[in-house]
Amino acid sequence: MHLDATSHRLEPSDDAAGWTVDGDDLDRWLAGHGAAPMTARVPVLAFGSNRCPGKLTWLREHLGLAGPVVVLRARVEGLAAVWAAGLRARDGARPATLAVAPGAVETHAVWMATPDQVAVLDRCEGRGERYDLVRLRAAGDGAERSSTRGVRVVTEDGAQLDGVWTYWAGDPVRAPLLVDGAPVPVTALDQAAARDLVGSPAPPTPDAVTVEHGTPDPAAWPDRVFVYGTLLPGRSAWSLMAPHVTGEPREAWLRGRVHDTGRGYPALVRGGPGRARGAVLRLADPPGALPLLDEYEGPDYVRQRAVAHTADGPLPTWVWTWRGPVRGAPLTAAWPPTSGSGR
Repeated sequence: MHLDATSHRLEPSDDAAGWTVDGDDLDRWLAGHGAAPMTARVPVLAFGSNRCPGKLTWLREHLGLAGPVVVLRARVEGLAAVWAAGLRARDGARPATLAVAPGAVETHAVWMATPDQVAVLDRCEGRGERYDLVRLRAAGDGAERSSTRGVRVVTEDGAQLDGVWTYWAGDPVRAPLLVDGAPVPVTALDQAAARDLVGSPAPPTPDAVTVEHGTPDPAAWPDRVFVYGTLLPGRSAWSLMAPHVTGEPREAWLRGRVHDTGRGYPALVRGGPGRARGAVLRLADPPGALPLLDEYEGPDYVRQRAVAHTADGPLPTWVWTWRGPVRGAPLTAAWPPTSGSGR
């Protein structure tokens, strides 16, 4: 967390925001500083200086970056930060750029950025000129023919972030520099030596990424929901959910307990030692589906992001949780569910 030229350590948590800062739930901390919650932010992979506190301060002073900046450390597989073909006009430095690199494992950062902060990054990176803002897709996410299908971005809490945004070479000047036919990893040479490299720009990779047009919509990420009651397959509201689902349901659980509200449906309360069991469903069009599901859930529930645990590991999802106190005893759910009420 970066604010007012000061960095604060984030720690993984089972609370609503999934992280704590200075011992407080991250969303409460953000609210206390008049800032957007985590649900109003999108993940942007940062592979160069944009993870550095000094650069964040520079962005505040020169490009109008405002508010707390949430930066998560991430393990990135299948991509590498490499030296770009052209030098930066402002100072003659050779910037970093991304390249597909099967087998590579590197540590980078993910900004959980507000749309206004993405606009600052757009200006910094020269979106539409030097770089394009793109989305990365993992295997099984409609990217079977993409050269990035082996890419994984995993944060410190173990969550795999699919469909993250990042900046990708949109012009030969920011394409990977090929020296003797191969890109040069940033980890192999320092800046002084990188300036003296001689080579040629790598050819375009049009199948590697999906170019984003316009401002990223926080509702577009993640594209999964965790359900535990009437929205499950075979339950009473499945007909509402089914038209928006693509792929097969995946058995899952997340931290929390499902309680009986006494109203004919249960309530999920996040956190604590319990496990709420249900399913993860993938949405074909999250921005289109989520408002309809919000209306169904009604004012007693709030939609949050959470990390659901599956057989393939933790996955970020949307989930509807109960706003108020609960009095009923925790319920025990079984998989696969076949009857009963609940959200």
